[in-house]
Amino acid sequence: MMLINGAADDRLEAGDRGLAFGDGVFRTLACVDGAPRLWPWQYACLARDATRLGLPVPGEALLLAELRQACTGLPRAVAKITLTRGSGLRGYAIPADATATRIVAAHAWPGYPEHYAQDGVALTWCTLRLGLQPRLAGIKHLNRLENVLARSDLSDTCVEGLLCDSDGLVIEGTLSNLFVLRDGQWRTPQLDRCGVAGAMRAWVMARLPVEEARLRPADVTEADLLFVCNSLAGIWPVADLDGRRWRDFQPLRPLQWALAQEYAVAATQNRL
Repeated sequence: MMLINGAADDRLEAGDRGLAFGDGVFRTLACVDGAPRLWPWQYACLARDATRLGLPVPGEALLLAELRQACTGLPRAVAKITLTRGSGLRGYAIPADATATRIVAAHAWPGYPEHYAQDGVALTWCTLRLGLQPRLAGIKHLNRLENVLARSDLSDTCVEGLLCDSDGLVIEGTLSNLFVLRDGQWRTPQLDRCGVAGAMRAWVMARLPVEEARLRPADVTEADLLFVCNSLAGIWPVADLDGRRWRDFQPLRPLQWALAQEYAVAATQNRL
């Protein structure tokens, strides 16, 4: 089901600025029985991103009600909240009377193999380089063409690809954030020039002593342990990166267990 400004509909006006210019933000969420996982972090990221683009932030109660409605009949679903600046005249200038468009949609859960979380996944380096734009850094805006092109270059044997920026610094995966453990210190790429600061990234950083840092590819390949994460996949250890292999994932198990507990508590609260 798809709701546009609260009404069941799947047709967007051709003049919507989200379609014309990518003028908007979005969040993808895992929902169980209509309740979104990691909601406090998801809503905080959505509100942060919308505010930075000057978009109105819908209330939590409204979005939760629409998510539940969109997920009707889907015990487990992938939901998406999209906010655009709405329709306007031709041209880049923001209309003075712009009225935002709110889209809430849900689809059946596609699923990921459970062994990804246990046995790790294979990654590769992407050849595409991310452009630098500090004004948009961290925001999950609608201009995701770099990710589309990078993702299309992955082979069937690689679950995810790592992206560097135009200066050669490691930024993120095509659909995930990256965490690196080396010499007892967890680090994650600093996202002040490009990249997406995901909700799962925020959850992890609230639980691990993580340093945001400028990372080179060598910092990744020489690490003691790596993992990638997003709100649908959870936490995936990295088992292989273009031939560099890791096998001991035990240090990650407490974090994975904490995430499972987070989900369990949220599910109980939803039932109540």
